[in-house]
Amino acid sequence: MMRSLLIRGMLVGLAAAVLAYVVAWFLGEPQVALAISFEEARAAAGGEGHEAEVFSRTVQETAGLITALVVYGVAFGGLFSIAFAFAHGRIGAFGPRTTAALVALVGFAAVYVVPYLKYPPNPPAVGSEDTIGSRTTLYFTMILLSLLTTALAVYTGRLLAPRLGAWNATLAAVGAFVVVITVVFVVMPGIDEVPADFSATVLWRFRLASLAIQFTVWATLGLLFGALAERVLNGRRAAETPTSVGV
Repeated sequence: MMRSLLIRGMLVGLAAAVLAYVVAWFLGEPQVALAISFEEARAAAGGEGHEAEVFSRTVQETAGLITALVVYGVAFGGLFSIAFAFAHGRIGAFGPRTTAALVALVGFAAVYVVPYLKYPPNPPAVGSEDTIGSRTTLYFTMILLSLLTTALAVYTGRLLAPRLGAWNATLAAVGAFVVVITVVFVVMPGIDEVPADFSATVLWRFRLASLAIQFTVWATLGLLFGALAERVLNGRRAAETPTSVGV
C-alpha cells in the first residue's frame, strides 16, 4: 500500500507543479521582471557593467522555472504521501480526504507560512550577495524550528485529549504552538535589506505571488491526494473483506 500511496503522491506533486507554474507565470514573473529592471537601472546609474547571464531570461522563466517546480512538486508529493501514511488513523477517526486536508493545512502553515512571516521572500535586487549564506541558514533554521514546534503541539494535543476532550486539547495545542513560535520570532535575528528606493508595490505583489504559488501546491496535495488515497484504502479494505459464498 505504501508504494501505491508514494506513486500517487509523486503524481499529485507533478500536477501541483503544473498548476503552480501557471500561477507563477501570471502573478510572479511580472514582478520578477520589474525587479530585474530596477536592478539593471541601479547598476547602470552606478556605472556598473551588465553581467553576462548563464541562462537567458527566457530560459529562466520557462524551462528553468518549470524544471524547478517539477522537482520540488514531485519531491514534496512523495514526502506528503509518507506524512499522510503516518498521520492516517493516528490523529483522529478521520477519513483519507480529511486526513490529507489536515496534513496539507498543517504542512503549509509549518513549512511555509510561519517561516514566511519571519523571513518573507524577496525578488531580485533585494538582499546583499554577501549575506546569502547567512540568510539561507536562518530561513532553513526557521523551518526546522517550526516543524519541531508543530510536532510538539501535536504531541501535546494527543496527550491532553483524553482529559480535556478533542476540542479543548486542540485549542491548548494551538496556544502552545503560538507561544513557542512567538518566542522563536523574538530570539531569531531579523533581516531587512530592502533598498529604500525599491517599489513597495512590486515587493508586496511578489510576496503575495510566492504565497499563492505555495498555497496552490499544498492545496492540490491536500485535495487531489486525498481523493486518490481514499480509492487506494477503500480498495484494500474491499480486498481484505471476506466474501460470502452461498450454499
